[in-house]
Amino acid sequence: MEQVATVLDGNELEDLLQRCAAQDAAALRSLYERAAPQLLAVLLRILRVRATAEDALQDVFIRIWQQAGQFDRIKGRALSWMVAIARNRAIDLQRASRPTVLLDAAELAGAEQLQISGPADGAEFGAAHAALRRCLELLSGAQRQCLLLAYQSGLTQDRIAIQIGQPLGTVKSWVRRGLQNLRTCMES
Repeated sequence: MEQVATVLDGNELEDLLQRCAAQDAAALRSLYERAAPQLLAVLLRILRVRATAEDALQDVFIRIWQQAGQFDRIKGRALSWMVAIARNRAIDLQRASRPTVLLDAAELAGAEQLQISGPADGAEFGAAHAALRRCLELLSGAQRQCLLLAYQSGLTQDRIAIQIGQPLGTVKSWVRRGLQNLRTCMES
């Protein structure tokens, strides 16, 4: 009997998402009543602060409302789709709250926790660091900017696209090509 109820619940969530895609506000209220407890639990598990998780939950439902038309029942279950949105929002919040420390070469050389033990290790590290800097300088400005925002600032490609005002597909291409060029340069 429980299995039938679970299937019906999934179908109900899918129907509510379809109604949300048609801009039915009553469907959003029903969807919130049905799914909010599970999504809040996911957010709490990741964010660990109830107030932050509750704020994120509101953001999640705004995103669900805006993207409900993108849900495809062939690709997965409605609750799984919504949990993925919640998880991604929590990860974005964690990344945004993480302090970012940018180090220049002088600071990097003096950091105690990064000290190299022997002279051979130090020379190898210095050579690798110099090669990385040289290879980064050879990238196009857009590729370099995207890679630094992704790997130094911890931004997602979505956030990078917003920050630099470029389409997401363009940012993805720049990151992919930048990584390929960087790998080729470092291997040579």
